[in-house]
Amino acid sequence: MTLRNLALLIGSTLSLLAQASDKIRLDHFTKESADVPSPWQVVQLNSKVSPTRYRVTRWDDILAIEATAEQSMALLARPVEVDLNRTPVLCWRWRVDAPLVKADMATKEGDDYAARVYVSFAMPASALSFMTRVKLKLARSIYGDAVPDAAINYVWDNRYPVGTRKPNAYTDRTRMIVAESGTANAGKWVVARHDVQKDMITEFGTEQARLIQLSVASDTDNTGERAHAGFADFQFIEKKATCFTENVAVKP
Repeated sequence: MTLRNLALLIGSTLSLLAQASDKIRLDHFTKESADVPSPWQVVQLNSKVSPTRYRVTRWDDILAIEATAEQSMALLARPVEVDLNRTPVLCWRWRVDAPLVKADMATKEGDDYAARVYVSFAMPASALSFMTRVKLKLARSIYGDAVPDAAINYVWDNRYPVGTRKPNAYTDRTRMIVAESGTANAGKWVVARHDVQKDMITEFGTEQARLIQLSVASDTDNTGERAHAGFADFQFIEKKATCFTENVAVKP
């Protein structure tokens, strides 16, 4: 091997190592389990509503979080500490058997989703108005400390086109972004990629937010429907990096 080829090999290896170090994996399951292991935990916002069931299962050869919702709602959440200036893009795989039928994100009665990925933020007091702080305090008195300063939901919707953005029907501190919609990709794994930092600035107009939590959910408590969804391979990467290099397993 010539010195030039050796230098190229070393350079390529270092480049790959650097890329790997800039990919922050948030789930790395090693086996199927009836419960999703720590640091993931179920967060039930309303004790009067049955919680969605979560487990780790091998689905189309992907070890994933499986969610089953039957007139139910609960988040499956884990804390996250990520420097969005370095790795602002969130990638994951997800799938649903089918989108919901009666859901409508524009109304409280229709605020249900077959699948959603929920990123939560903390903000300095200076970035929150007095009225916002009052509303958050009230919300936390009802729903507990799980209520974040701000949040973005990437949802698999049933009626609005991909790219639709709306405030949540219950609170404008949560913004809904339609990442997948309809039945075209139901029944197979789909790769999602979103620049969380860019979306945070677009939706809330600030760069001061600090990412604190990632959650997944299937919720059907408002519409009374049933949903079955999967989530896998969450990772934060650099803006120009590739989400996944391997092929995505899909339903035959």
